[in-house]
Amino acid sequence: MPEDQAQQTPPDPLLQVIDNLARFHREHEKYYSQAPLRQAGELQARSRALKSLADWWSEAEAGERTSAIAFAGAEDLNAPGLAAESGILFMEGEAEPAELRRLKNEVGVLAEDTGQGGAWLTRAMEQAWEIAGSLAAYPALADLLGERHRIIANDWQAAGLQVLVARLLRRALDVLARVDFSPAALRADLRGERNAPAYLYSASELFDRAADLMVESATLVHENERRWRTFRARVRALRSE
Repeated sequence: MPEDQAQQTPPDPLLQVIDNLARFHREHEKYYSQAPLRQAGELQARSRALKSLADWWSEAEAGERTSAIAFAGAEDLNAPGLAAESGILFMEGEAEPAELRRLKNEVGVLAEDTGQGGAWLTRAMEQAWEIAGSLAAYPALADLLGERHRIIANDWQAAGLQVLVARLLRRALDVLARVDFSPAALRADLRGERNAPAYLYSASELFDRAADLMVESATLVHENERRWRTFRARVRALRSE
């Protein structure tokens, strides 16, 4: 093969695609290196609420309905300080507190969004892996092949963590579904087996692990920032030649 053909630069459209990916995926990852941290904090707050109830119900003695007024607070069921922190308030004439229903609904939405995001990112990394293989044709990028593949590896690992987070959250909701949160049912449980605290502790532990993995996911994505910056600068320099 003639020397000029052996050193021929691959078509520029591929470099354009690579530059586009480096630009927009880096911007996308700036968000996903931060959003899971906020979500993890919110999830930990929900976990603390469940633990507060479990702690209180592990020791509190079940009383009787103390007021005919439907909106009166249930003295024996409300953990001290929890209503102010989380809004969760058990009332004599109500069933499950609206704030507790909202907590579960929000976790369900988070599980769905996180699961879908993880599945999408997994598919995206499959394609990115194939495209990254073509970079070996560019000698000017040879020393950055490891960096580009590390970006993909980090994102792929983050995708797997997101899928696992979704599973943990869904299982936590399954556990919570075993508890009847109406005042009458809770009082019956506190007078008997006291199963509700055990279920709440387990659900909160699943929340905690999910929150930890969300932080790990954000950390992996955050690690890509310098790699993206270095890689794109080289690609742009190569395109300008």
